[in-house]
Amino acid sequence: MSIYAKTSGVSIERSKAAIEKTLSRYGASHFAYQTDHQKAIIAFAYKGMAIKLKLILPNPDNYQTTPSGRKRRSNEDMLAAWEQACRSNWRALHLVILAKLEAVESGIAAFEDEFMAYTYLPNGRTVSEEILPQINKAIETGKMSNLILTGLTP
Repeated sequence: MSIYAKTSGVSIERSKAAIEKTLSRYGASHFAYQTDHQKAIIAFAYKGMAIKLKLILPNPDNYQTTPSGRKRRSNEDMLAAWEQACRSNWRALHLVILAKLEAVESGIAAFEDEFMAYTYLPNGRTVSEEILPQINKAIETGKMSNLILTGLTP
């Protein structure tokens, strides 16, 4: 479990509401959410740009035992520990979004730079999903390719 907000009692619903309120306060609109037990996706619009953030949720199986690994948890205790970790992740996501938007508002960074990796492209992928494999290949091979966004036309 992450360190930040590891004992947070703030519900996931309150964190979602705080994220949306923060985004709205800084000028974002058109919010959408999708969640399952493995991930949560938050999408929003900002000045004509579509942004999609993915929050990977903890694996419930990782909470079957106590942190030392010596004692098996009951199903109820496992679920409680997993839910606590999920609350912590949602609080951390709120913190990251707030920090990025405050950096933009303060003139420290441009919105496009802070959210470039999460910019939703016409092919349904984010910039990160599209270009990261190319970057990894360049690092792995030591050879630069033309790192361009390909196949973006619908």
